[in-house]
Amino acid sequence: MIRGQCLCGAVKYSYHAPIVETIICHCLDCQKAQGSLFAFNSPIDQQQFVIEQGQSALKEFFYTENKARVFCQHCGSPLYSYRKDLPNVIRLRLGTVSEGNIPAPKQAFFVQHCPDFLSIQLCQE
Repeated sequence: MIRGQCLCGAVKYSYHAPIVETIICHCLDCQKAQGSLFAFNSPIDQQQFVIEQGQSALKEFFYTENKARVFCQHCGSPLYSYRKDLPNVIRLRLGTVSEGNIPAPKQAFFVQHCPDFLSIQLCQE
């Protein structure tokens, strides 16, 4: 099982399946949304994901008609995103995981936006 929370602890979640796939995304939207050089995500089964605490603290930002980013309204921590056209999948932000096994990423997207000084093997492939 995976457990996680936002920075302030207002939102806590659990995921009742193993994390199988992890992805690093360097797209400019992810960089801006995360305030970082990349996002570290996992596409997971929405039906196995449970908000244990703080449902009312969650806010959604639709930056396209189809895609929402979900974050804690108190501390701003990005928790996951989802697409309306993929209703059973959410993309969990793995920096929020506090318990459980997270496998190393096997894929990187938009590597053309990966800075030269960042030596992640997936950026070099």
